[in-house]
Amino acid sequence: MKDEVYARRVGRFIEENGLLVRGEKVLVALSGGSDSVALLRLLLSLGYCCEAAHCNFQLRGDESERDEQFVRSLCRQWTVPLHTVRFDTLHYAEEQSLSIEMAARELRYNWFGTLLEKGELQAVAVAHHRDDSLETMLINLIRGTGIDGLTGIAPRNGHVVRPLLCLSHQEILDYLQEINQTYVTDSSNLEDHFVRNKIRHHLLPMMEQINPSVRSSMADTMEHLRQVADLYHHAADRQLQQLTQLSQSHQATEGPIQLSIQQLLQSCSPQALLHELLAPRGFNSTQEQDIFQALTGPSGRCFYSKTHLVLKDRELLYIEPSATPAPPRLEEEHIPVTEAFIPSRSSQVACLDAAKLKHPLTLRLCRQGDWFIPFGMKGRKKLSDYLTDCKVPLHQKRQQYVLCCGEDIVWVVGRRIDNRFRIDASTQEAVIIRCLG
Repeated sequence: MKDEVYARRVGRFIEENGLLVRGEKVLVALSGGSDSVALLRLLLSLGYCCEAAHCNFQLRGDESERDEQFVRSLCRQWTVPLHTVRFDTLHYAEEQSLSIEMAARELRYNWFGTLLEKGELQAVAVAHHRDDSLETMLINLIRGTGIDGLTGIAPRNGHVVRPLLCLSHQEILDYLQEINQTYVTDSSNLEDHFVRNKIRHHLLPMMEQINPSVRSSMADTMEHLRQVADLYHHAADRQLQQLTQLSQSHQATEGPIQLSIQQLLQSCSPQALLHELLAPRGFNSTQEQDIFQALTGPSGRCFYSKTHLVLKDRELLYIEPSATPAPPRLEEEHIPVTEAFIPSRSSQVACLDAAKLKHPLTLRLCRQGDWFIPFGMKGRKKLSDYLTDCKVPLHQKRQQYVLCCGEDIVWVVGRRIDNRFRIDASTQEAVIIRCLG
């Protein structure tokens, strides 16, 4: 029977891709539509222990209520534990400046993550099928993409698994008809103002007029490209490990990266390697082009994504998180100055004349135009020039903290005090400030 054939195909796909483990609970994202209903029924027939999760996004009025009631009835019928949630999707989309589609996606997957954190579920199974993967590839192709965007939807993304990628939408409908299983239809799937629906209703049927087996041939092509992408990433990882000299993967975005521009430009496909470094850190294709061109330009150019900065400093390229560095912890002590007093020479300790200070002292990051009078000198010096003389890389200059008395810099923390606040022969009380980290 057809239903058994489809079940065997899905079971084989799950095993070949290591998606699920028998005996452990899996959470099925259940909208009530044909695809998610088929996913639940197939997993139950294969003997998997299922729970279901239904999101009511409150976007389609009575239709949304109908979907939720259908899901409740279906889960009661098959004794499947059900988790439900309601979202004010419109408010969330407005608050986060997102499209309705992206807002619903964020809400949905954030909630799934919360359910998984309870530790009783091994994965979330979602009902993407082969046609969804084809549509995703075409969307990416239309918008512009790299090799990964041409591989469609992956069978696994973290804890999210997609057991139905081996079936087409028509095969899913055939399966449901074979087992006499009803489902609900989302009317928004019939509207053409979504890009995906335009591809589904118009572009793919037009392509089938040229090649009736286009869906199958595209699926084969995506599988070939997936294998090519694996080879590409393996080779890129090896080159990037050599360039960055990091023990961890370059995909670990929390730490800084420093690499030689000359070595990068001499490597195979330097622009592709740069993309592998920048894309995971939020830089778009236009920024990537600008950064690549800046490699052969003057020093000092800086580029920002929402999470990272890229800085060209002489022969090096720095890539690091753009979050403000944690301020150093300072400890203050007041002691009388006697003949036995010897000021510390450590750069991590500032010895200052208490009479020359006005409290409270303030700690801040350095700013453009800052100046001070370095200890032992009489003239003013720009802080940026002082840090350059100290051979401080440009990206570290932006992380330099200074201790101030009013508008005056008292101490370039961890480096040098200002000569105006030094201890001299008339000093009676010293303020000792230690940098603890």
